[in-house]
Amino acid sequence: MKLAARMANLGTETAFEVLARAKQLEAEGRDIVHLQIGEPDFDTPKNIVEAGVTALREGWTHYGPASGLPALREAIAEEVASTRGVDVSPDQVVVVPGGKPIMFFLMMAVLEEGCEAVYPNPGFPIYESMINCLGCKAVPAPLREANEFALDVDELKTLLNDRTRLLILNSPSNPCGGVLDRDDIDGIAEALRPYPNCWIMSDEIYSRIHYDGLKHDSLARHADLRDRLVILDGFSKTYAMTGWRLGYGVMSAELATRITQLQVNATSCTASFTQMAGVEALRGPQDDVAAMIREFDARRHVIVDGLNALPGVSCLMPKGAFYVFPNFEEHGKRSKELETLFLEKAGVACLTGTSFGAHGEGYLRFSYANSVPNIEKALSRIRELIQSGL
Repeated sequence: MKLAARMANLGTETAFEVLARAKQLEAEGRDIVHLQIGEPDFDTPKNIVEAGVTALREGWTHYGPASGLPALREAIAEEVASTRGVDVSPDQVVVVPGGKPIMFFLMMAVLEEGCEAVYPNPGFPIYESMINCLGCKAVPAPLREANEFALDVDELKTLLNDRTRLLILNSPSNPCGGVLDRDDIDGIAEALRPYPNCWIMSDEIYSRIHYDGLKHDSLARHADLRDRLVILDGFSKTYAMTGWRLGYGVMSAELATRITQLQVNATSCTASFTQMAGVEALRGPQDDVAAMIREFDARRHVIVDGLNALPGVSCLMPKGAFYVFPNFEEHGKRSKELETLFLEKAGVACLTGTSFGAHGEGYLRFSYANSVPNIEKALSRIRELIQSGL
């Protein structure tokens, strides 16, 4: 089968590969604790579900505008303006089926062969995958435990140059749970100013999931950078709507027109009834979101305390999202080997840190989007395996 050479450069999300193997083991009668997948284990709030059902019954089952339904674009503009403290108009919003299309469309629009793109590593694997697929040089910006998995601004300055066409930010981050604070954001803004041809994609999909009173900060408050900034956000994580496939990008109106062109060519539009549910998500009660975050916070403490109690394991307390990224280096095994051992021998599904880039070696990612009893069961099984000598 003859395929374009770029296909050899595409990566994947190993979370789905591990999920498939875990499901196979379950079919064989094994009990598996799922700490590998990055989605809330809560149901979509009932008011959102009802809005989606009502939309179906009212006939919101046809094509809509490629950039999104006006009602949802308006609601998103209001939400982003309120949470980021900036002026946003609906013509700056493009609604897409999930968050990934914004990544894909933006990179298609601004990257060319031979240019460079800087991305967080460890980071969401699709960043590096798409940069490589488009024939660009993927330049990792390491996220280090010593810096609480936040981007090192001084190091970033050494990575940017006149060939850099895109900088990707992610806060709170997947897989590490690190957060960029106000000083980080200001430092990044300063580092970007000498490079006016560098676009910025700020992946803020976990923007509502912060802990310990932290508030989300965004590069959007730097007015001089807004024309080349794209905010990626969506409904999957905040509202437990992963299967609804509903995300969006906020950008300059001029760029939104071009991103809409790519949407027309790729997906036509986002499902209309899903978008109507999105309106309810943003404008309806937020009690379920608050309750979910409180529960994540409780689980965060359980899993971090439990991991730090394991022999030869250390784990920082994440500041956002719902992942931990513990250090297993003392055990002297490659992260991929540990991923396999934990699944096959302990019945605990997690991900090797290298699923998120080379700088993830020595680490594993656990999602605490599971119940406290299941988290405690996983920790007990891992302890038994470690004590048996792995």
